[in-house]
Amino acid sequence: MTGTIVFWVFIGILVLVLFYLIASYNSLVGLRNQVKNAWSQIDVQLKRRHDLIPNLVETARGYMQHEHETFEAVTKARSEATGARGVPQIVQAEARLSDAISRFMVVVENYPDLKANQNFLAVQEELASTENKIAFARQAYNDATLFLNNAIEMFPSNIIAGMFAFRKETFFEVGDASERTSPKVSFS
Repeated sequence: MTGTIVFWVFIGILVLVLFYLIASYNSLVGLRNQVKNAWSQIDVQLKRRHDLIPNLVETARGYMQHEHETFEAVTKARSEATGARGVPQIVQAEARLSDAISRFMVVVENYPDLKANQNFLAVQEELASTENKIAFARQAYNDATLFLNNAIEMFPSNIIAGMFAFRKETFFEVGDASERTSPKVSFS
């Protein structure tokens, strides 16, 4: 009788461990899929951004006849960004593109007729809206990445993660230290 009880207790513990392994594995798969989904949201917004930039440049080109270097810098940065693969390379390429767009917008300030052009203003507004969507999507991706990375590193789910080769994901971080500082605003 005692041997039977021990046997059933052993089977019960084994079943509980098996259920825990299955639940942990499924949880890790769910977290990994959330990261992939969050990344695809960033990717959609980045594509939209890349599609808007040529419209912005073409609208400005007629007004800014002598700004070839500015146009080339934006075009080159956009090309690099569309060709980037993998989170670290995409982050770097997007930072360069943001920098080129910022320089472009500074040059636009010298052209009051362009700043008043309705087509330019509409594309500029769409681009600003897209930038906001990218920021929200980046936050969602980083949140999903945090949850996955925590599950991969924390005991006991780290054992299951190691057994099934789950890998940590890279955060989408601001690469340039100048982007981390707040802009100075002066009303004088």
